[in-house]
Amino acid sequence: MAQQHSTGTTELAAALRAVMRGEVEFDAAARALTTMDASNYRRVPVGVVAPYDADDVAAALAVCRAHGVPVVARGGGTSIAGQATGVGVVLDFTRHMNRVLALDADARTAVVQPGVICDTLRDAAAPHGLTFGPDPSTHSRCTIGGMIGNNSCGSHSVAWGTTADNVHALDALTYRGDRLLLGRGGHQLPAALRTAADDLVRRELALLRTGFPELPRRISGYALDELLPERGRDWARAFTGSEGTLAVLTEATVRLVESPPARVLAVLGYPDESAAAEAAPGLLPYQPLTVEGMAGDLVGDTARAALPRGGAWLFVEMGGAGRAEAEAAAGHLVRAAGADGATGHTLVTDPAGQRLLWRIREDASGTATRLPDGGEAWPGWEDCAVPPARLAGYLREFRALLSDYGLRGLPYGHFGDGCIHVRIDFDLLTAPGIARFREFSTELARLVAAHGGSLSGEHGDGLARAELLPLMYGRELVGVFHEFKDLWDPDGGLNPGVLARPDRLDDHLRFAGLPKEPVPVVFGYPHDGGDFSAAVRRCVGVAKCRETTASGGQVMCPSFRVTGEEQHSTRGRARLLHEMLVGEVITDGWQSGEVADALDLCLSCKGCRGDCPVEVDMATYKAEFLHQRYRGRRRPAAHYAMGRLPQWLRLTAALRAAPLANAGARVPPLAALAKRLGGIAPERPIPPLATEPFTRWWRGRGRRPDSARAGRRTVLFPDSFTNYLAPEAGRAAVRVFDAAGIDVAVPPRPVCCGLTYVTTGQLDTARTVMRRTLRRLAPALDAGLPVTVLEPPCAAALRTDLPELLPDEPRARQLADSVRTFAETLEERAPGWEPPRLDRPVAGQTHCHQSAILGDAADRRLRERAGLHGELSAGCCGLAGNFGFEKGHYEVSVACAEDQLLPAVRRAPAGAALVADGYSCRTQLDQLAGRTAHHLAELLADALDEGSDDALPTAPEDGHRA
Repeated sequence: MAQQHSTGTTELAAALRAVMRGEVEFDAAARALTTMDASNYRRVPVGVVAPYDADDVAAALAVCRAHGVPVVARGGGTSIAGQATGVGVVLDFTRHMNRVLALDADARTAVVQPGVICDTLRDAAAPHGLTFGPDPSTHSRCTIGGMIGNNSCGSHSVAWGTTADNVHALDALTYRGDRLLLGRGGHQLPAALRTAADDLVRRELALLRTGFPELPRRISGYALDELLPERGRDWARAFTGSEGTLAVLTEATVRLVESPPARVLAVLGYPDESAAAEAAPGLLPYQPLTVEGMAGDLVGDTARAALPRGGAWLFVEMGGAGRAEAEAAAGHLVRAAGADGATGHTLVTDPAGQRLLWRIREDASGTATRLPDGGEAWPGWEDCAVPPARLAGYLREFRALLSDYGLRGLPYGHFGDGCIHVRIDFDLLTAPGIARFREFSTELARLVAAHGGSLSGEHGDGLARAELLPLMYGRELVGVFHEFKDLWDPDGGLNPGVLARPDRLDDHLRFAGLPKEPVPVVFGYPHDGGDFSAAVRRCVGVAKCRETTASGGQVMCPSFRVTGEEQHSTRGRARLLHEMLVGEVITDGWQSGEVADALDLCLSCKGCRGDCPVEVDMATYKAEFLHQRYRGRRRPAAHYAMGRLPQWLRLTAALRAAPLANAGARVPPLAALAKRLGGIAPERPIPPLATEPFTRWWRGRGRRPDSARAGRRTVLFPDSFTNYLAPEAGRAAVRVFDAAGIDVAVPPRPVCCGLTYVTTGQLDTARTVMRRTLRRLAPALDAGLPVTVLEPPCAAALRTDLPELLPDEPRARQLADSVRTFAETLEERAPGWEPPRLDRPVAGQTHCHQSAILGDAADRRLRERAGLHGELSAGCCGLAGNFGFEKGHYEVSVACAEDQLLPAVRRAPAGAALVADGYSCRTQLDQLAGRTAHHLAELLADALDEGSDDALPTAPEDGHRA
């Protein structure tokens, strides 16, 4: 049904607002945020509504029906075949209809709304020893409604089946407003629908009994065979997998399964992918919970070190009532696998180690979009499935077909169920590339059908594969599918173009409309060929940024966890930038208010660069956007005040005006005026300035180079935070380095990493500052000295922003490679030094930039050697440099701190040492919790023998020149 505008979108929006309790959003931002899912496709809706309850859904359907506008149901937007995109009104179920309504542990059922996150249901079931069996790799952010729409599966399907196997009863509404109670027998359905469907099944009885391939992952098409009498006419199962084309789900009763109390992960190595695929079916009699496969071309060097010897691996999880039982089951399986060709194995019993390995597998849907040489790869043939016994042969022919077309892909997936995921390096930007995509897709569909397989084994057909269903089912059975669709939705108002009477697979590709040539930008974008468009299209929509907890050490995306709004997720911001470049929905380019609003709450924490499977770097994109937006224009006051903070700090120090500034900050009227002029949040106290900067202290107490320590020398970088705001950290580092036998040099003239200029988008100034720093550090760089940076965000800026802003400066990469953290310096320059023992519990936070860019392995080892036991919290403190100080950000900043940091500090045992290497983290703790945290260098220095100041040799006034 074509979209009609009989009364216009303004009237449609007004009509919806008049009858709905939930939000009705027809603005450019809301539409732009829902043009895409996790697929190759893009369709522009007319508006988005967030129904509050089932009555709201009914009201929305009535209005849309009256205006002749299609409706598309949307959950987490993680669909890979395009079915969560739409041209009419999008129903967003994630905002309000997202609850577990009831859970009956005895009956092992739960009643949920369609927008509930899979992991939310699993968490609710866990205290009862139960779980929801299907668990796609996006289980932390996909919705149950979306899983029912796609008939999702996941890694545990060999044990617990597909979503259809775990659905008991469903409530839904047709486009015409009829309420459907879907269950076994269909006794509560409207008589007309039930009778018509029974007639269709009787008429096509032979075709329905013979036309569907027998395999565990047959997801393609409509599950009409579930209405056969011998299958009990299960209408809930027949509806599952219909991709929002038959009715709109409003409530689901799902089955829960017993979750084994103990699990052991057996990772089995095999010579190659074919050997692993051939071995997988032979493991099924041992009743594994998972049989997942990956080949070596998907695994990086770091991950490979955690895996047993081999060129491909199976991840086989075994369960038991206790650890001994699970280990015995795993041992039995490993022995059988060894006799069947496995080259090695690893048994992982601790949950942390299992999570680490499962992350390798679950992130594959994102990491596979970037090939080892940096090439782009895309979904489209993400999840074909064949009978498990035919998987090895299919994989060999599949790889040969890729080779014939000059394409590359990295297969992985559910080997135990014969289901393979793969991203392929299609050229979807040019007409010849799209033509080859279409031709390859047709040939691959024929190959899958020849192996008795299903075009979709998990994610549905959507826009990607539905056109090719006749190659799998034949035109006669596909014609029955169309009739089935018409029984439910005679107006064609639900998700048109999907499954029944589908659009062409090369229509609606999301890359159409992007600039053909790279747009002029400042950052180098070295991993994207200097192309900002390529950087933005890195986001493939898997939405790991929409996780609601900072689990497993994840940092991103702190503002989304606070607001729960798509525009504040990394994916949402990337989508808005994509639409800005296309220029159809968002039309004012770099001056876009929609993009500016979304980026306003980006903390520039760099979490996405470390946590996003495809390394989207929203902090860099934000800096670029701010630079382009304010080029030649007046900036916000905070950009002048905090963006140019190093200038103000240096001037204050030169005038020796820190005592005067501190006194003024304690006078409320003066402080209020300063904050108003500087764009600073009125709730924020102004931090005190150091009366003696670190560099002044160094000049007074410095020393000459120690030739005996020449091979253990480091340059201590006096970043602006350490130098002017927290010199005690710098003094402590010198004290520790001296005790460790490390010779310290400090640049004689001011240096700056440019961080504050970068985060506020003052990139021309940032480059000027960075070039000056490179000149002043040239002697140290030429001497090959490491550069120790105590402030994590400054170290991260030198490692990443510096070479990307100055790609033509040879010393930029040299400095980036020379940067070391405090702990890394001790480990490299004094490997045999033993730190003083503190033997205390520890609490605090690993700085977000350290988590994302620098890594904290050396810090962990140093804390362990010093007897500091316990984990630091993940996430972001919420202050994030200038972010938490800017007017309008205070509440979000506090909420970010409450996400991880503040609760962790409150839970800390008595006597715990509070560690936070970042000045922002320490300031946040001081201002919000009244707790004093320290740089790790301070804790170690305090534990050293007394009299360290007296022990430091003196030097001439000009200090030790680097």
